[in-house]
Amino acid sequence: MVERLQTRCVIVGGGPAGMMAGYLLARAGVPVAVLEKHPDFNRDFRGDTIHPSTLELMHELGLLDEFLKQPHQEVRELRAVVNGQAVPVADFRKLPTHCKFIAFMPQWDFLNFLASHAKRFPTFQLHMEAEVVDLLMEDSRVIGVRAKTPQGELEVHADLVIGADGRHSTTQTRAGLEQLQFGVPIDVLWMRISKRQGDPKQTLGFFEHGKLLVLLDRDDYWQCGFVIPKGQFDEIKARGLTQFQNDIVSFAGFLRDRVAELDDWSKIKLLTVQVSRLRDWCSEGLLCIGDSAHAMSPAGGVGINLAIQDAVATANLLAEKLQSGPVHVDDLRTVQARREWPTRLIQGMQIFIHRRVVTGRASDGKKTSLPFVLRLLKWFPILRRLPARFIGMGPRPEHFRSPTAK
Repeated sequence: MVERLQTRCVIVGGGPAGMMAGYLLARAGVPVAVLEKHPDFNRDFRGDTIHPSTLELMHELGLLDEFLKQPHQEVRELRAVVNGQAVPVADFRKLPTHCKFIAFMPQWDFLNFLASHAKRFPTFQLHMEAEVVDLLMEDSRVIGVRAKTPQGELEVHADLVIGADGRHSTTQTRAGLEQLQFGVPIDVLWMRISKRQGDPKQTLGFFEHGKLLVLLDRDDYWQCGFVIPKGQFDEIKARGLTQFQNDIVSFAGFLRDRVAELDDWSKIKLLTVQVSRLRDWCSEGLLCIGDSAHAMSPAGGVGINLAIQDAVATANLLAEKLQSGPVHVDDLRTVQARREWPTRLIQGMQIFIHRRVVTGRASDGKKTSLPFVLRLLKWFPILRRLPARFIGMGPRPEHFRSPTAK
């Protein structure tokens, strides 16, 4: 038996873009249903950087004080170890925001926080274990989605479908939206290694002539990202775990006494890095945002925050129209027009970094040499405000302007 629901807007995917869009639209009084295919948000190896632009949004929404009570770490300056030298890269302490730091918070805590507040609005529904498998069409317009649930098939009819279901998006695939691919030469291996007293404070990463190890502080363990040349995971496995453990230690010697925790390849997960975006983010009845519209590299940890900016722009531009009825494709194109330029700029920077700087392959150079740009950052502290602004706020940061419920 097929269960059928009717709502104004259905959002596919309960990640940062989907949950924030759902919260903001429900706050504006728009009936909205979020469909998330997993039973909970507790999936490892997700980005966990909450940037000052997102923290500023939480302030604008009146949620910041409560939000900062969640377990997190605050980083006011990003430092990297480059060719053996510690280099300050970005100083967030002069940003024109209430929070002058990046908050490192497990993404599941962030999503649970948003979900708990969204559920306070009577127009909000969250359906877990609801995997969207197809779009519902009428003529050439998307009119809803079909999902699988433990209880059976679910059809949700809506005036607008928002695809926020990530880089392997069912919504964009079923809609036949054209994807532009920008090849990057790296993949990332994710793993966890225990954290101990005396370990160094949070850094941006350890970089040596094209190769990079990133360590994210998860309080009692390190979430590690090791950049490798694209497609070479099988070759790395063939060399053996001992060699891989030695590769990790060559970047971060303090891990020598515990790198043996990586005693099975099942503890090391491959993240296939891609940078892509849709030529058109929308069609009649459908809008894609976040990774569904533009898959980002993990470089700079900006993907989550860019997705949230998409959600804010979506609510700002569409909530008032959705309060009273359907929106047309020209309305949806205003979201792409607003958010495409920042996306192009950030993706362009990421592509440059991966092709010229972080390639996963060892490059020539003296071990102690620093690139000229990093030498400037070391010599002139005021220059660290520039990467802080780009990373922390991004181009064209969005501010909450969507209407309140009628």
